[in-house]
Amino acid sequence: AGRTVVLVPTMGALHEGHRALLREAHRHGDAVVVSIFVNPLQFGPAEDLARYPRTFAADLRVCAEEGASLVFAPTPDVMYGAGAQITVHPGPIGEELEGASRPGHFSGVLTVVAKLFGLFRPDVAVFGEKDYQQLTLIRRMVSDLDLGVRVVGAPTVREPDGLALSSRNRYLSTMERPVAARLSAALRAGAAAGAAGPDAVLAAGAAVLDAEPGIRLDYLTLRAPDLAPPPVSGPARLLVAARVGSTRLIDNVPVSLPEAGRPAAGGPVRG
Repeated sequence: AGRTVVLVPTMGALHEGHRALLREAHRHGDAVVVSIFVNPLQFGPAEDLARYPRTFAADLRVCAEEGASLVFAPTPDVMYGAGAQITVHPGPIGEELEGASRPGHFSGVLTVVAKLFGLFRPDVAVFGEKDYQQLTLIRRMVSDLDLGVRVVGAPTVREPDGLALSSRNRYLSTMERPVAARLSAALRAGAAAGAAGPDAVLAAGAAVLDAEPGIRLDYLTLRAPDLAPPPVSGPARLLVAARVGSTRLIDNVPVSLPEAGRPAAGGPVRG
């Protein structure tokens, strides 16, 4: 009907971070479509597909309150049909970081997103920056396959203590909750050290994590904004993944490194 369609793909268990995505979506178009689908293709055999939270009635209330025009909530057999064989390969970046820890994860993500783009032909799609590698790969897929969708990244929404909002936060115990907040503290420390160069960024973040025995670190890494190897100057991205108890959490922040040609403040720091 001549309206601009904005798609917000979700796996349900909607929280304030998702509300922020819906509000961002209204800034970019006339009709906001929300998909709610716990995608089995992006879960490995040992992951938490069965226990992933499903709160459909509450999710519908959130969508209604935030002015969504349509909610699409298929079952796996409707989404994939019988005998589906074609998937989207994420390329080299999809096998690093989260891809190394969760083989096949990003193939599942890109496949379902490509299907949603095909079903709805949106003008714009909104994703959260908390899942930064996912956002980066979706942008790359849209560019490489000429899908014609403008992908918008919405800033991460955080609790007052800095913990990034996530559907998995509900798995944290009362004792684990403050431990989990140290992940964002490490990222803030790393970002604050940006003027001293890449080594200082990683050293500052690692110092915070090393002081918390309740965190089992998977990775703390500095990358370029497109997840290429880290630059020596300019914009960068600091990413972390770790387990707190049985819950695996990810987070990231932007980092500003010294301008090209300007020495790092205080010289290099080695971790």
